[in-house]
Amino acid sequence: MNYKLLSLLFLFVLLFNSCKKLNSLTQFSLSFTETIIIPASTGINLPFNILTPDIQSNSEASFEIHDTRKDLIESIKMIQMNLVLKSPSSENFNFLKSIELFMDADGLNEVKIASKLNMSNDNVQTVTLDVTNSELKEYIKKDKFSLRVATTTDEAISQDYTIEINYVLFVDAKLKK
Repeated sequence: MNYKLLSLLFLFVLLFNSCKKLNSLTQFSLSFTETIIIPASTGINLPFNILTPDIQSNSEASFEIHDTRKDLIESIKMIQMNLVLKSPSSENFNFLKSIELFMDADGLNEVKIASKLNMSNDNVQTVTLDVTNSELKEYIKKDKFSLRVATTTDEAISQDYTIEINYVLFVDAKLKK
C-alpha cells in the first residue's frame, strides 16, 4: 500500500516538474530601448507630455525565434523599466518631480505602464520606475506602438535633457504545434 502511494507521489512530482519545464520553454523576455528629449525651459510644476515616434514591435520575428506566434501569446507584462540620463552628462534627475509612461497602439486605449511619483532628489543619473501589472499583449502584437511620457519638473532647466528608456517585457506563450 505504501509502495503504491509513494509511486503515485513520485509520478505526480515528475509530471509537475515536466510541466514547469515545458512552461519555461514558452516564457521569454523582450527588451526595448527608446530615447526622449525633455526640452530646455520646460515650465516648473506644469505637466509636460513627450510622445515617442512609433516603435516597431518586431513581435513576429521575436515570436518566431521562440517558436510561437501572435495568436499563441497568453500574456505580456512589463517587468522592468529604467531611465538613464544620457546628457547633459554633468546633470542628474533632480529636476524631475514625477514621471509617468503610457503605451498606445492603433485601435487600443492608452494604458499606464510605469511611473515614479514624488521623486527624491538623490543626485542620480539612473532611475528605476514602478511598473504596473497591465496586460500589454494586444499592444505588442501590433506592428507598432508608441509611448507617451508625462513629466512634471520641480526646477527650470536651461538645456535639453536626453533620457534613454530601457524596458523589459515578460512574454508567456504556447509553443507552435
